[in-house]
Amino acid sequence: MASVSTRAELITSIKNPLVREVRRAALRGTLTEDGHAVAESFHLLEEALRSECRVQTVLAAASVRAAVESHVKGLRGIRVVVVPDAVFRELSSTETTQGVITLVRPPVWTLEQLFRSRPMVVVLDGVQDPGNAGAMLRTGEAFGASGAVFLKGTVGPWHPKTLRASAGSAFRLPIVHAVDTALVKAAFEQKRLVVYTADPRGQKNLADTDLTRGFALIVGSEGRGPSARLRNGAIDLRIPARQVESLNAAMAGGVILYEAFRQRMLRR
Repeated sequence: MASVSTRAELITSIKNPLVREVRRAALRGTLTEDGHAVAESFHLLEEALRSECRVQTVLAAASVRAAVESHVKGLRGIRVVVVPDAVFRELSSTETTQGVITLVRPPVWTLEQLFRSRPMVVVLDGVQDPGNAGAMLRTGEAFGASGAVFLKGTVGPWHPKTLRASAGSAFRLPIVHAVDTALVKAAFEQKRLVVYTADPRGQKNLADTDLTRGFALIVGSEGRGPSARLRNGAIDLRIPARQVESLNAAMAGGVILYEAFRQRMLRR
């Protein structure tokens, strides 16, 4: 790709249409109207570029303009928009902002792509904490998950806090979101997947479970766990532990995914 110089634009008003749209998407935890995720921090800018996602626009607070321009120097087609620090603070979803927001067009995936080959699919069912959701995406990528499903009623994968907690994994791990439970259940049955949940009172011990086959892992909401509809027919896995009764949803999911990764590595 040929190198070109990046020329910054200046926007000074909080009422500018771009600024208003970015602010609206960040507050709602959704994509912008034209399908871009609002990713805040230098790390997410770097991860978006490394992931080869399409980066359309980077908004920079005036105080960090030079640093932002250095990050995208020579890259074709990236629009850099500089705003006063006071305006940027109105856009920021963090208390201590780094002064950079990247508009990233994430890949579009289908359920069929997630369930190919020997799947290891994470299904988030009613998870409300974006930190937990992002942590599951990060853990899923680290341990070879084939993708993640965000069911209806779950926090969005493009919520700014989910993106930050994923540390860039949301740009690479296949994700489908706002999916109906019935559709996911049908996919389980069609692919003949084993379905697991984490339950400290589960009858099956994780240490005695073969996770080398294709499976789906249901991670339920922090308060009530997986819904009855998904729990029906699922196998409850008990994670061996000392002193504590249970782990939180993201931690328990991470332990199970690691065990699956370990077993699959040994089978190679």
